[in-house]
Amino acid sequence: MKHPVIGGCLAMALATGSWLQLQAQSDRWQQRVKYTMDIKVDAPANKFTGKQHLEYYNNSPDTLKKVFYHLYWNAFQPNSMMDVRSRELGKVVIGKSKSGTDVLDWDGRVRDRIANLKPDEIGYQKIISLKRDGKPQAFNVVETILEVPLDKPILPNSKAEFDMEFESQVPVQIRRSGRNNAEGVDFSMAQWYPKMAEYDYEGWHPTPYIAREFYGVWGDYDVTIHMDRKYTIAATGYLQNPDVMGHGYGKPGAMVKRPAGDIQTWRFIAPNVHDFVWAADTEYKHITQEVDGFTAHFFYIENDKTRDTWPALAKAIPKAYAYIKKHYGAYPYKQYSFIQGGDGGMEYPMATLILGNGTAAGLYGVAMHEWMHSWYQGMLATNESLYPWMDEGFTTFAEENTIYNTVDSLKGKWPMEDTYNGYFRLAKSGFEEPATTHSDHYSSNYGYSNNAYRKGAVFLEQLGYVIGAQVRDSGLIRYYNEWRFKHPNANDFVRVMEKESGIQLDWYKQYLINSTKHIDYGIDSVAANGNKTTIRLRRIGEFPMPVDLLVTDKSGNKTMYYIPLSIMFGEKPNEDPSVKRVVKPGWFWTHPTYEVEVELPFNQIKAIEIDPSQRLADLDRRNNKAVAE
Repeated sequence: MKHPVIGGCLAMALATGSWLQLQAQSDRWQQRVKYTMDIKVDAPANKFTGKQHLEYYNNSPDTLKKVFYHLYWNAFQPNSMMDVRSRELGKVVIGKSKSGTDVLDWDGRVRDRIANLKPDEIGYQKIISLKRDGKPQAFNVVETILEVPLDKPILPNSKAEFDMEFESQVPVQIRRSGRNNAEGVDFSMAQWYPKMAEYDYEGWHPTPYIAREFYGVWGDYDVTIHMDRKYTIAATGYLQNPDVMGHGYGKPGAMVKRPAGDIQTWRFIAPNVHDFVWAADTEYKHITQEVDGFTAHFFYIENDKTRDTWPALAKAIPKAYAYIKKHYGAYPYKQYSFIQGGDGGMEYPMATLILGNGTAAGLYGVAMHEWMHSWYQGMLATNESLYPWMDEGFTTFAEENTIYNTVDSLKGKWPMEDTYNGYFRLAKSGFEEPATTHSDHYSSNYGYSNNAYRKGAVFLEQLGYVIGAQVRDSGLIRYYNEWRFKHPNANDFVRVMEKESGIQLDWYKQYLINSTKHIDYGIDSVAANGNKTTIRLRRIGEFPMPVDLLVTDKSGNKTMYYIPLSIMFGEKPNEDPSVKRVVKPGWFWTHPTYEVEVELPFNQIKAIEIDPSQRLADLDRRNNKAVAE
């Protein structure tokens, strides 16, 4: 039976009714999937076999003559695209060390490790058979992409069912997934199954696995895993038989009656997610923490480094969530899992894989970053390959603000200082590229990471300077409510902020995201003008921005002269009512200078400063302030 579609989204009849909120969202059709998978793991051999039944709902107006799957683990083979790309970027010189040697642009996790893998260390996903509606289908494997020309097209607003048998070898841990990671976790199972590629209003997205970022179809997962009983499994979704399985899943004090035999069968169900991750280890300690409306799970290998830090993380989650819920929206699932594994930190729906042997502060920091991905990757889920700055950047912004507002010793500090400085270094490095660059096609790892993480975070923080921080924050909640589970793009986000603020913002995205032009303003001159003073400002960089100009007289009185851009067709509210504000006519972006007439004699002015909040990403702030001698 075809699922009903409301506003392009599945109206799920869950007991909580939480998904029914989707009816109020902006309308955009989306494909839908329903995976049922049965996996048999041969842990000693680092292999498993799988059967996958996939219901695919073509909710588009298009007739589909082929489909594509991702086969991510095929990247972990010598001479793969990921291997060669990593080794080529490793030749790029991005600077000099203190000793004068070249600093090369390696991704330190990958380097040339794939090239040196032995046959029993590589990863692979082999398709044994594939049927569509019971009929065998031809297919073509192009490394990490499975191309399936269909014997019969999938018509608009119809369903096709695919049955697949596959075999996989778990690669040595290199990037995100694999076996025996640096901290001793046996299996980090990310990108582990043949996954249907996304088809949206832009067409198919059969993106080869080169290095970065993912994009998936919303759907429901029913995953059964058969594995040696000594392993504890952590996963996306809800375990269906916790009181039978044990391993810390049962209710406190409940008697656990684990079935006999060497193999245990785990079954997880995950509703309305776009991916599924799991991890397994024989030494996982599993603790839980009740939060506001859901349970947080923690899986870690207990040792001298983790014995105190992971329980401390668990206790910190309720306070962190109180801030997150208020500023970014409520978490809609009933469970989230923090899992030691992977190669640093990697986000998945309802779970994250993170390295966990660090300090308490380090663990909290990476946990907040990966958890905030539940909002910007897990629920809003832009196409990360095309808009990595909307995922990594927005997540970095939210992570930094959450940390600085929940750790008492950091309160009162500006959380974005290091992020701005990182962006400034990028802008001066020669490696900056437009943030519209596809995440796999940056010319350097350095350029990608600073664009995605730092420039994306600057976009949000500086947006608060443009439209007002409170307006931006209310806009973030509106964005979440309107676009979660809908794969928004950059224009969708900007339109939300325009509606929330009443200000035109197309220019802001054009300059900051679509170009590499930079902001640089300065105080050009200050001149007496009778009983008044004329201050001339100069736009030195090519990136036009509104200007907050603070004038302080010798009695300590402050006046903020606010100069919007004419193309904003609006103004931000006064962010600090305790300071008098004077709104000036808009500055034409074509004009390099602007004169501000101040109702003070020249000899009564103590200081003049452009942007005392420091939120304007001005590359050279040395000319932003003038002080009377």
